[in-house]
Amino acid sequence: MPKYKVRVTEDCIGCQACVATCEENFAMDDNTNKAYPKKKIITDKELEKNNEAKEVCPVEAIKIEND
Repeated sequence: MPKYKVRVTEDCIGCQACVATCEENFAMDDNTNKAYPKKKIITDKELEKNNEAKEVCPVEAIKIEND
């Protein structure tokens, strides 16, 4: 089963669009006011929802790569 790495770059502006789209895997860091992935490694089953969060990010700060 393929796995994918999820990360949020420093470009994050804290708009919370990813959290609204995929609260299963994205949350806000209270110290930095930036998003972060709750799970840094996801499966095929989780890929679609995480890709939706990636697509709604206005600054393209979410990166999903093959592990």
